[in-house]
Amino acid sequence: MAPLLAAATSEATRQQFIALVASGQQMLAALREFGTVHCSVGMHRDDIGGGSRPLLSLFSIVWRVTAPAPRAATAARAVTGAVGHSRIEYLELPSGPATLSETIFTPPPTPALPPLPLLQIHAHLPHPDCKRMAVLALSTVAVARRGEYRGILRQVVETVRFEDPMGKRA
Repeated sequence: MAPLLAAATSEATRQQFIALVASGQQMLAALREFGTVHCSVGMHRDDIGGGSRPLLSLFSIVWRVTAPAPRAATAARAVTGAVGHSRIEYLELPSGPATLSETIFTPPPTPALPPLPLLQIHAHLPHPDCKRMAVLALSTVAVARRGEYRGILRQVVETVRFEDPMGKRA
């Protein structure tokens, strides 16, 4: 943080940066309370649409405790009982069964934020211990890029393994 603070052009800029970092820390603490173990923010230009507005995304991994059951049943249950999930797809991956689904949430209008719909693409991957499940989510307001984001998440889940690279089970 020291190099970033040193590069600030004024004390006011430094204070704004510190406030933004503190706000981010609060958000990450809230995510951790919900079982989030990883979170990444992506920002890139729209290579397909050619728009000048950058596309933003959030990728997260959350561990959920599940009732002991066969992995295929757990994967199916994760989306069939959930409200608002659509475009449901069952997958057999090298790591085991999984489901992909989508939700769209439109927040109520507020003065602070525009009422943009939020697309969330979820992947539910039951762990081999049949007691927990990894939920990977990719979120964006670029709903028109649904297919591309779904393709990205699908490629990510195809790489998931429930084994420690050092040889121990995860």
